[in-house]
Amino acid sequence: MTPDHQSKGAEYKHLRAQAALPGRGGIARIWAALWNTVGGLREGLSTEAAIKQEVAIALIALPVSFFVATDIWTWVALVGSLLFLLAVEFLNTAIERLCNHVQPEKHAAIRVTKDLGSAAVFFAILLAALVWIAALLTRFGF
Repeated sequence: MTPDHQSKGAEYKHLRAQAALPGRGGIARIWAALWNTVGGLREGLSTEAAIKQEVAIALIALPVSFFVATDIWTWVALVGSLLFLLAVEFLNTAIERLCNHVQPEKHAAIRVTKDLGSAAVFFAILLAALVWIAALLTRFGF
């Protein structure tokens, strides 16, 4: 290993050690991540129709889930499926935004990338629908 590589390795270890110290990571990092999350939620809710629609559905479905679920694990599956859908939708939005930034003009590879993200959202919607249908069928004895 060259002396340059050794110093970079030592610098990396030093930065990792600092991240575990109070004020250099830990709670401060978690607090900063929380504010990044709030910013992402604001941006998504103010600009993306799909996110607005899915949040509206989740806000309606959350209280309904208490009546549909017959046990705690069914409730976790119902709510978890909605949270998973939102997570996939936010990731899809991030991918689309990055694609638009990197290649503002229409481009075949970018179209395929966006289509793949859309397919991911479709499967998250399908999963949520299956979970909710199964819970409803169980609740009403079908």
